[in-house]
Amino acid sequence: MKDNYCVIMGGGIGSRFWPFSRESYPKQFLDFFGAGRSLLQLTFDRFAKIIPKENIYVVTNESYASLMKEQLPDLKDNQILLEPSRRNTAPCIAYAAYHIRACNPNANIVVAPSDHLILKEDVFLQNVQRGLEFVKENRALVTLGIKPSRPETGYGYIQSDETAIGEFSKVKTFTEKPNPELAQVFYESGEFFWNSGLFLWNVDTIIEAFSKYLPDINNRFDLGKDLFNTPEESAFIQQQFPYCPNISIDYGIMEKADNVYMMCVDFGWADLGTWGSLYDMAPKDEQQNAALKAKNVLLYESSGNLIAMDNPERLVVIEGLDGYIVAESGNALLICRKDDEQRIKQFVADIQLKYGKEFN
Repeated sequence: MKDNYCVIMGGGIGSRFWPFSRESYPKQFLDFFGAGRSLLQLTFDRFAKIIPKENIYVVTNESYASLMKEQLPDLKDNQILLEPSRRNTAPCIAYAAYHIRACNPNANIVVAPSDHLILKEDVFLQNVQRGLEFVKENRALVTLGIKPSRPETGYGYIQSDETAIGEFSKVKTFTEKPNPELAQVFYESGEFFWNSGLFLWNVDTIIEAFSKYLPDINNRFDLGKDLFNTPEESAFIQQQFPYCPNISIDYGIMEKADNVYMMCVDFGWADLGTWGSLYDMAPKDEQQNAALKAKNVLLYESSGNLIAMDNPERLVVIEGLDGYIVAESGNALLICRKDDEQRIKQFVADIQLKYGKEFN
C-alpha cells in the first residue's frame, strides 16, 4: 500500500458548465448535489479509502492554490503541485510522475480527473486496487473503459483487442470524440468503450513512455530531475513548464504506445463534463424534466429540460420548452438546447471577446 499513489488532475476551467463554472471558481470546487462536498472533495474522499493520504497529490493551476488548500486541508503544501500555465494533461501527468518518482521510485499511480461521479464506489475501489496490482507486475499503461450506454459524441472511445492478460485487454485504437455517425457505429459494434480518463501505471513505465513518445516534455523535465521533491522544484517548474507542448495524454502517449491495456469496468461512472451528463444522472419528473438546486419550479407543456439555479429559492416558471438547459448563476443566465451544449465553450469564448472577464 505504501507504494500506491493517486494523482488528481484539478486545474481545468470547466467552461462547458458555464455559468455555474467560472474561471475564478471552476466546477471541481462546486457542490453540484448539495452533498456538502465539492466534486474535488468527493474525489479525494474516495481515494483516501484505499491510498494513504500522504500519497495523494493534486495538480492544479497556481491560481487555484488557495482554493485547493481551503477545500483539502489534509494535504501538505508539497502534495499540491502548481502549474504556472495550462498545458493540458500530458505535462500535468509528467510533472506528477517526476515528483512522485523522487519520493518513491517504486510508485504505482492511479491518475484521475477531479470531476467524475462514481455511483458504485466499492466496485470502483476494487477495480483500482486490481489495476494497481497489475501495473506493479506488468510494464503496462492501463485505462479504465466504460461500456457505452448511448452513441455519445462528447467522450473518447477505446477499441479493445482479442489479446488479454486476465481481465486486462490489449487496446487496439483510441478515437477522440467522434461525430454522431461514427459514435453510432462504435455504439452498435460492441468493440468500443468510453475512455473514462482514469489511468494506472508504474512510475517508471509512464516516464519511459514520455521518453519514447513525448521527448519534448521528457527532456525538459530531465534537466531538473534531481530538483524534484526539493526546495528548488518550484523555481524549476516556473521556468520550464510553460515551454511544454499543450497536448493531452491521450494524443501524446495512449494513442501511440504499444503497451496500453484496458480494464472494462461498470461502477456507475459519469464524466460531469457537460450539462447533458448531469441531466442524465439527475432524478426527473414524469415529463423528463430535471431540477438541480431549484426548489420552486412550475413547468407547463415542457419536457426533457434541465433547470439549474444557483439560488435555490428563486422561483422558475417555464412554458413550452422542450429539451433545453436553463441555468442561472451569479450575474449570468444560459438558455440553450441540450442538443447544442457542445457550443457552450464557444459561447464562453464569445462572451470574453465582447465583455472581457466580467462574466467568465
